[in-house]
Amino acid sequence: MCAFAAIGDVLNPKNFAGLFGAAPSVALATLYLTISSQGKIYAATETRSMIAGAVAFFIYATCASWLLMKRNASSLLVTVGLMPVWFAVSFGLWLLLPR
Repeated sequence: MCAFAAIGDVLNPKNFAGLFGAAPSVALATLYLTISSQGKIYAATETRSMIAGAVAFFIYATCASWLLMKRNASSLLVTVGLMPVWFAVSFGLWLLLPR
């Protein structure tokens, strides 16, 4: 994520819209391959992890956007500073989601 923040400062972020737009397709393809090779139970665990990571990333991105727009903070500082939030939320949700 630090690399994306640095690249975003140097380049036009609109150029990366296609890269991030492809994530849902990649996730579905990964789940299909996981079901084919590992089975449905393993894929369910992977899906739970994807959901927790996506929700945590949404919270991370919301906090980062607010800090960058309202507090005029450094993008590198915000990116690195909020990573523990992302990890804590994702692992917390992973533990709370039903197995």
